[in-house]
Amino acid sequence: MSKKTWQLLSVFLDVIFLNLATISAFYVRFSGEPPVFNFRAYTNLAVPITLIQLLFLYVYDLYEPERTESGAGVFSSVTKAVTIGMLAGVSLSFFVRFFSFPRTVFVYSWLLAILYLTGWRLVGTRVLRISWPPQNVLVVGTGELGKQVLKELQARKQWGYKLVGLVARKESQVGRRVLGVKVVGIGADIVKLVDDFSVDRVIVTAPLRQRELLERMAHSREADVKVEIVPDLYEIFIGRVDHNLLSDIPLIELTKDRVPGWVVSAKMLVDHVGSLVLLIILSPVMLATALAVRLTSAGPALFKQERVGRAEKPFVLYKFRTMLVDAEAVSGPVLATEGDPRVTSVGGFLRRYRLDELPQLFNILVGNMSFVGPRPERLFFVKRFQRSIPGYSDRFRVKPGATGLAQVSGTYATTAANKLKYDLIYVYHQSLFLDLRIMFNTIKVILTARGSR
Repeated sequence: MSKKTWQLLSVFLDVIFLNLATISAFYVRFSGEPPVFNFRAYTNLAVPITLIQLLFLYVYDLYEPERTESGAGVFSSVTKAVTIGMLAGVSLSFFVRFFSFPRTVFVYSWLLAILYLTGWRLVGTRVLRISWPPQNVLVVGTGELGKQVLKELQARKQWGYKLVGLVARKESQVGRRVLGVKVVGIGADIVKLVDDFSVDRVIVTAPLRQRELLERMAHSREADVKVEIVPDLYEIFIGRVDHNLLSDIPLIELTKDRVPGWVVSAKMLVDHVGSLVLLIILSPVMLATALAVRLTSAGPALFKQERVGRAEKPFVLYKFRTMLVDAEAVSGPVLATEGDPRVTSVGGFLRRYRLDELPQLFNILVGNMSFVGPRPERLFFVKRFQRSIPGYSDRFRVKPGATGLAQVSGTYATTAANKLKYDLIYVYHQSLFLDLRIMFNTIKVILTARGSR
């Protein structure tokens, strides 16, 4: 079965065994005849208690089978998750005043849940074979540490690892074999090797300048290639926290995994529902703004312009017009600057308080944009920045946003290179919490007119 099927099956079995543990605890506590009144307290709390337990099982990586490969690891993780989940369940029962739920039942169900959840996992991982998606792995380094990593990967071929080659420090080593794996190039060849072998994962075990590696990888296949290093004291001292394990070998990620599907779905739901609600609530403000633009300068109230969206697909962006009509007729495409003479009197006010952005709610509603993301740019500037700024294309991995980290962290006229740094921070570290933080900071920017154009 696939990993996703295994995960869904794990959740299903956990729901069954968690509730079976509680039911069994009732029968043990009341010698086979649980009172209806007490048992009803359990049925009233069964759903929230189960959801709480599932949350902590997820927190302790019990739906990531490669993280809990040993029996001791499974038992330890299950015990921690069930213990914290049980404490949360006890607190919930006190909070909703279900005092008829016997506290001894919690103790028995805690023991039984640990037994059931550990037991089915130990049996299931041996009976149910997981079909892992293939991962082409390139290992950098041929020393003792590189050999140790090779051995661990070779011992875990069932996880889909395929060693496509080694990267050595000297040209003279190319073509040799280390533990049966061929040396296919040197450090300067990494980008070409990633492309040639369709590499999914690079593990660095030898000294290599990380900044150079990441900048090279930014141009490679425009895809998610996971880059990890076996840390030296330097990486530990600077406090990186995105770490994994390969058996007992610590690995630190220099690149980030894709955003979980549930985060993408939740963000999409917030975008569609939120934009519809705001369009209804703000319709009087938008109408008044449109009239102000129309009455104070010649030309339409709305400004339409083609911008580049996710995956570099073009779309039409809507804003309230803040500049004179045909502002770029003579100059051609130019970026806005502070004190721009093309901006109308009303336009300056709209920009200061970001009211010109309100029509983008329509873009968010139809799915061209999100509330939070890198600002959408014109194709003319996209092509220019792609030629001059390494990694610029990475900002198109996500939908553009009506606001973003660059907009709440810098001024409107900050350089494209500085904006890109903020955009990439968002792209590689996005989360619902970060989106919420950016939204709150956007409100603060609007109210204080900080960084106005």
